[in-house]
Amino acid sequence: MKSIKEIEEEIVEEFSVFSDWMEKYEYLIELGKSLPMIDEADKTEVNLINGCQSRVWLSCRMEDGCLRFKADSDAIITKGIISLLVRVYDNQRPEDILLSDAGFIAKIGLKENLSPTRANGLVSMLEKIKGYAATYRA
Repeated sequence: MKSIKEIEEEIVEEFSVFSDWMEKYEYLIELGKSLPMIDEADKTEVNLINGCQSRVWLSCRMEDGCLRFKADSDAIITKGIISLLVRVYDNQRPEDILLSDAGFIAKIGLKENLSPTRANGLVSMLEKIKGYAATYRA
């Protein structure tokens, strides 16, 4: 199992090959298309992330001491953003998630290149992930 830092480093390296943000947005869209489907039964109010302009669902369960995430969004770039977060935090221990700083977001310049509403949504997604980690750690 790769650590959160190792996965973040992979993402930073992947984004470094793109010279401008249009190419990075296209890559985000591709990542969103490859996100495994969430069960329709998990598209509930409980799993809906508040603070996002678009609808984003994030389900979580504990499996062998690690959190397993599934997500979906009705907006294509947002789906790419949540796919990045799922990639980083899926199959990680709650303690490791709580200790992580999501530094890869700054390194790839993601937050600065999002609209204010999408940037707020990104923060809400991270808060939901950390909230699940805090709940399952307790």
